[in-house]
Amino acid sequence: MDKLGPLQLKPLLKRIRWGGTRLGTVLGKQLQDHQDVAESWEIVDHAEDQSVIINGPETGATLSELVQNRTQDLFGKNSFTQFPLLIKFLDAHDRLSLQVHPNNQQAKTYDPTQNEKTEAWVILDTTPESLIWLGLKEGVQREQLSEAIHDHKIEDVVHTIVPQPGDCFFVPAGTVHAIGEGILLAEVQQSSDMTFRLHDWGRMGTDGKPRPIHIQQSLNCTDYQRGPLNAITPKTLSKNGQLVEELVRCHYFGIERHTSSIASLIPPRGRFRIVMMIEGQGAYETNEDTTQILQKGDTILIPASSPDVMLTPSGKAVWLEIDCRP
Repeated sequence: MDKLGPLQLKPLLKRIRWGGTRLGTVLGKQLQDHQDVAESWEIVDHAEDQSVIINGPETGATLSELVQNRTQDLFGKNSFTQFPLLIKFLDAHDRLSLQVHPNNQQAKTYDPTQNEKTEAWVILDTTPESLIWLGLKEGVQREQLSEAIHDHKIEDVVHTIVPQPGDCFFVPAGTVHAIGEGILLAEVQQSSDMTFRLHDWGRMGTDGKPRPIHIQQSLNCTDYQRGPLNAITPKTLSKNGQLVEELVRCHYFGIERHTSSIASLIPPRGRFRIVMMIEGQGAYETNEDTTQILQKGDTILIPASSPDVMLTPSGKAVWLEIDCRP
């Protein structure tokens, strides 16, 4: 059986009322003149939403098929029955609802097919008006949150942040949060799509009616110790010719940010790696592969069995390197 080298996958584009056009104008996605493309799901194995391989010996296979048929090649010694992460780019032309995601036990109670949803955001672009709501203000408990929802004063109890490009925010399950208008970001999350809305800013859906609000589920799933939260402080791992920063290391995933103008070796080390190019461009190759170009907005999946990958920037480039340690 042919070895699995770095895999390119076809993005799944999601049109939602709060989306815009920057996934196309900034990150190079093919939007077909749509003005409301909110998310590009770069790597996904979640029910009917499936990434499709577009290079190599597994061309045309879905990520779910790869998980089932090439388990050891993909994961190494780790064992998964579903690809554990969902990798996205988001363009918030308008603000998202104020929401919360359940932990694993809660998610299985509401829907046995769903998982916990802990996530992290790396901010790529903002406007002067951009805001993020992340975590409850100090001392806010269920009673105060419930009263604020009832009295339409929810913003009084949620922590507000003015984000800047380069910021990284870690959002554990149970954290009340919202992404404000004008924000373009990369997101790493567990493979789940379960969201409960506390508040939708009084907006109407595309049908002219208010979108569903899930007050009791939200109150039940909120972790009242989560907040207020701010941008994390990156941990510098290396400055030897390039800047390597650890942004997140949790039980579910790790994120490093590489800023470099020199070639960088990416060894799989027995587990899969994901590379998201977020600034500039480069070329990647293995000792068994021809050279491939990685443009800003491109994502590749490096299986555990892949040969070492050499990434050579064209000038200065910035990329995220993501892994998963169960």
